[in-house]
This record gives sequence, C-alpha cells and structure tokens, in this order.
Amino acid sequence: MNRTEFIVATAAILFVSFCLGWFSHWLIHRFGKVRQTDVDELERMGRELHEAEETRDQAITYLQQREAELTNQLAQTEAELSAAMEGLREARAEAEDLRDYIDTQRAT
Repeated sequence: MNRTEFIVATAAILFVSFCLGWFSHWLIHRFGKVRQTDVDELERMGRELHEAEETRDQAITYLQQREAELTNQLAQTEAELSAAMEGLREARAEAEDLRDYIDTQRAT
C-alpha cells in the first residue's frame, strides 16, 4: 500500500465515520427533542393542576368555616335545650308543690 492509497483509505474511513456520527446525531436529535405541543400540553396541565389545588384549598377553607358555624349553632342549641329542660324541671316542681298545697288546703 503506497502513500496515496493510504491517504485515500484514511479519507474514506474518516468520511464514513463523519457520516455515521452525523446520522447518529440526527437520530438522537429527531427522537430526543421535545415538541412545542408537548411543552404546551405540560404547561396547560400545570395550570389546571394549580387551579385544582386552589379550588381544593378554597373548598377546605369553606368546609372549615361551615364546620365552625355548625359547631357554634350546635353549642347554642344545646345551651337553649339545657335551659329549657331546667325551666321545665322547675315548672314541674312548682306544679307539684302547688298540687301538694291544694291537696293540703282541701284536706283541712
């Protein structure tokens, strides 16, 4: 193999290596790149997730406020019931005392 054949063979090998490198780069770029539609879809999903989280937080806040209101109403209702029951006991006791008084007055 003389010098010219060696140079031609080396040039051919380098050219084939260059072509294989370029082709592999093109393949990686072709299959590895992210399309704008994919990025837009991810951004839309991110916005929707953020909105859903805000809605969830608002719902939790509303439920906590509603629970506090209902707990307060329940406590007031229980206090009113307790007062009514106490009043009823006192009225029954007074009615019993009056019956006893009337019975003693009739007996005499």
